[in-house]
Amino acid sequence: MPRSRPEVVLLTREDCVFCDDAEEILGRLSSEFGFDVTRLDLDSQEGYELGQRGGILFPPGILIDGEGVSYGRPSEPRLRRKLERPLHETKAES
Repeated sequence: MPRSRPEVVLLTREDCVFCDDAEEILGRLSSEFGFDVTRLDLDSQEGYELGQRGGILFPPGILIDGEGVSYGRPSEPRLRRKLERPLHETKAES
């Protein structure tokens, strides 16, 4: 069974320097892992609700398949591990 593309949401806020860093990191990873990034303002109704469900305390917040995986200064190696994990689980099931 082919692995589906991860759903990635970036929760941001205006004038957030780390948000720009997160967007750059996700841009690099998206070309490798084949996903699109949905960018939402954390202060919007939808952004706030997603942040609450994902445990995002402040921006930038990153959710992968609905799971809050990062907030604050992003770590590319940590995000890479989160994106690779489903791939390894899928391979183990085959």
